[in-house]
Amino acid sequence: MMMNGSGGGGEAYGAIEAQYIRRHHKHEPRENQCTSALVKHIRAPVHLVWSLVRRFDQPQKYKPFVSRCIMQGDLGIGSVREVNVKSGLPATTSTERLEQLDDEEHILGIRIVGGDHRLRNYSSIITVHPEVIEGRPGTMVIESFVVDVPEGNTRDETCYFVEALIRCNLSSLADVSERMAVQGRTDPINQ
Repeated sequence: MMMNGSGGGGEAYGAIEAQYIRRHHKHEPRENQCTSALVKHIRAPVHLVWSLVRRFDQPQKYKPFVSRCIMQGDLGIGSVREVNVKSGLPATTSTERLEQLDDEEHILGIRIVGGDHRLRNYSSIITVHPEVIEGRPGTMVIESFVVDVPEGNTRDETCYFVEALIRCNLSSLADVSERMAVQGRTDPINQ
């Protein structure tokens, strides 16, 4: 489920999703930007999913387009990572800063501050929420973003591209989390 805040034919959210988005996903797009939020329901407990999402220093644990991540400094607000992107995307590196990390509310915020790509003034917020799926502990993940629309592209094209990347990442997060849950891995990832 998704919704596009600035151009792009998204779907409406359910009441719970909309409440979380209003509370945690506050982006104020300028005229030359697009924004959107996507929701993924995962059949794994929230602590397990959060243990993957919160690892700003190891995005490759679930993000399929990341081949390597090098941290500059400790893992904390303001820390920076240099991410190497696998071939097939119009980029090879991305420099990203950790803007928010809240282990109680399960909120991760990042901002792209450099790299050889067209995602200018990109920031995203990921929140992780407990829910029950078919009588079992599950997790609702919401990822929202705001980004400049590159010259030569439309809002719809830009949102479509970024949403496709996020969908892929969220799908991979679900696969990894659900596989860990089925294998009985209930301890959070600490390494």
